[in-house]
Amino acid sequence: MNYYNEIKEQIINNEITKKVKDYSKNKSDLETYYNVGKLLSLAGKNYGEGIIKEYSIKLTNELGKGYTFTALTRMKKFYLLIENVATLSQQLTYSHYIELLSIGDTNKIKYYIKMIENQNLSVRQLREKIKSKEYERLSEETKNKITETKELSVDCLIKNPILIKNSHNYDEISEKILKQLILEDIDNFLLELGNNFSYIASEYKIKIGDRYNYIDLLLYNIEFNCYVVVELKITELKKEYIGQIEVYMNYIDKTIKKVMQDKTIGIIICKKDNKFIMEYCSDKRIISKEYELV
Repeated sequence: MNYYNEIKEQIINNEITKKVKDYSKNKSDLETYYNVGKLLSLAGKNYGEGIIKEYSIKLTNELGKGYTFTALTRMKKFYLLIENVATLSQQLTYSHYIELLSIGDTNKIKYYIKMIENQNLSVRQLREKIKSKEYERLSEETKNKITETKELSVDCLIKNPILIKNSHNYDEISEKILKQLILEDIDNFLLELGNNFSYIASEYKIKIGDRYNYIDLLLYNIEFNCYVVVELKITELKKEYIGQIEVYMNYIDKTIKKVMQDKTIGIIICKKDNKFIMEYCSDKRIISKEYELV
């Protein structure tokens, strides 16, 4: 088999497709680079790995720039990724897959593919998630559920620590400033919590008896059909924080929640977690996570 001629034909056909059928560019790219990668892998087995460099020189001479040794090597790695780890998803571009090539952990790759599909991530957003070690900030229980394709609960994808952008470079912060930083970057904050969270209000006013109280953040999770009460603390987790958020959650359930909606959950975001306190928290709807300013 003449691997070079077959590779050249695949590339030329792809270039033609991209010029005349804009809507199918991504599909054509993925299929072409997969096929080229497969041919390069077969050629390497038959003629040695040096054949890739030889092909890159010939393709550059005949077709122009874009077919360097590095570019062809990536196509081969892309083919191997699809064969051994991932699937060829039309929701990902070739550039998305290139970002995943440097990741050695199969489960981590599958997680980021799932996030790209669920959150419609751009390549830049994917790069930021990888850089922030998002996968590493998930609990081991969540990682196991993703690996075994088990159903996830509303709290599974909340990162720990939750990264909050310190856009003003504060040395010390109050709860008010912490809330301000979150609201200034609310979209990224919601993504730190996981999928399908939406913002309702900050300082949400509720009346308990003859006194008004204020919920730091009130959110809603569309997928799990429930309200989410968020309390912000700049200290280590204390037992009284649990009692406070539980009252707020019960208030929402009794006065705002509709019959068809699930029970409210609570998230305490604090400077430092205290697993001993959470161990004795009987309400499993309450979650405690640390925050980190970046």
